[in-house]
Amino acid sequence: MPSSAPLFAATLNDLDDKPVALERYKGKPLIVNFWARWCGPCRVEIPELIAIRKAHKGKLEVLGIGIEDKADAAKEFARAYEMDYPVFVAREKGIPLMQALGNTKGGLPFTIVVDRNGQVVQKKMGIMKKADLEAAAELALKGR
Repeated sequence: MPSSAPLFAATLNDLDDKPVALERYKGKPLIVNFWARWCGPCRVEIPELIAIRKAHKGKLEVLGIGIEDKADAAKEFARAYEMDYPVFVAREKGIPLMQALGNTKGGLPFTIVVDRNGQVVQKKMGIMKKADLEAAAELALKGR
């Protein structure tokens, strides 16, 4: 599995275009989902990501990293899809960050699962269905 170091070393902009160091999420079980507005399968996953976060509220965080250039366009999209988890705009950092996390082809959607020890315990290119996300949450929460 790839190292999570590139994720926690990254500073990405939030939907208000303010920089956020992803290091602030270190020590928390995470499901990190890379998406783009033009990606059909990404849109299908969003309600499941919202549901898995709600099911594990306070124990597990979902992060959305948009392969997007403009915060306002991503913010509009996030509002339309009711994305209630932290969403970031990756700009030119998106593809290199995905590649550093094990997505050599740069395809979307791409999801990594990180346990509280900062270990990447799962990565998947392609859509994560409800059962996949439930299994991912279990893996993320298992780390001691």
